[in-house]
Amino acid sequence: MILVTGGAGFIGANFVLDWVAGSDEPVLNLDKLTYAGNLETLASLNGNTRHVFVQGDIGDSQLLGKLLAEHKPRAVVNFAAESHVDRSIHGPGDFIETNVVGTFRLLESVRGYWSALPEAEKAAFRFLHVSTDEVYGSLKKEDPAFTEENKYEPNSPYSASKAASDHLVRAWHHTYGLPVLTTNCSNNYGPYHFPEKLIPLMIVNALAGKPLPVYGDGMQVRDWLYVKDHCSAIRRVLEAGKLGETYNVGGWNEKPNIEIVKTVCALLDELKPRADGKPYAEQITYVTDRPGHDRRYAIDARKLERELGWKPAETFETGIRKTVEWYLVHGEWVRNVQSGAYREWVEKQYKAAP
Repeated sequence: MILVTGGAGFIGANFVLDWVAGSDEPVLNLDKLTYAGNLETLASLNGNTRHVFVQGDIGDSQLLGKLLAEHKPRAVVNFAAESHVDRSIHGPGDFIETNVVGTFRLLESVRGYWSALPEAEKAAFRFLHVSTDEVYGSLKKEDPAFTEENKYEPNSPYSASKAASDHLVRAWHHTYGLPVLTTNCSNNYGPYHFPEKLIPLMIVNALAGKPLPVYGDGMQVRDWLYVKDHCSAIRRVLEAGKLGETYNVGGWNEKPNIEIVKTVCALLDELKPRADGKPYAEQITYVTDRPGHDRRYAIDARKLERELGWKPAETFETGIRKTVEWYLVHGEWVRNVQSGAYREWVEKQYKAAP
């Protein structure tokens, strides 16, 4: 069994779905079910004995100790994090509590469990920490992409909290010998993405006839990674990564935000035209830029390809088409997320959960 924390969030839930589809090994899924945790994403696993869900916090040391002792996982994959830059600017406290204090408590619980394992199980155990390219700060247009050797220069409360968690993971490896791996990924997109993030927000707003808000001049550049490619990279690092190492995971898809928005609009023009026949791009509205908005992120993922043989399966063109098509088919999922109906669904389905 493996323990996945934050497995009801966007990336975590996609990872759990992929894992259960491709492996006979069970998953213990621990998620606090904050606003972005959505068990409706995992509805296809209802009744599946290889998926055990527990609602809980990585900061709850007592619960963690109980779960580790009972289920005896051979690995922990830590997705649990507060992850939205705008939210971190307006309310940084939650980000420090979950991303820093929560990671510390998780590491301590896992260290206690790992230390008591028989030698063979101890040697095989892994703790994989999932992080972000935002810890490296911002790049100028002419700068080379981030490698694993870049120094940390976080610019938002979110990225600072993730940088702190990365440092804790590194320290627990060097101080206590905990067998850790860290991945730093670029911007993910794909199915089940909470509609506050750029791509799903644009799709949902466009279909609702609402403005498509673009920060500043829209020329902020990001590298885009299809979430299922990210999941395959994590599986590969978990399987063969070198202990104590960091692996950057990117999609080789640097795009300015305004190009992303126009691409989404063009796909919607093709797949679900507006009733009035006008282009969705007419709904684009430029808004005041966010404070401290990094101009460019770009990931150099050559180490992961060179050492572990991984590279993304999707181009941006194939991935974004799949994403838009998914949202067009799954309007009910989006409406439930926005309305809060999925909270009632969670209570009904898991009222007896620990």
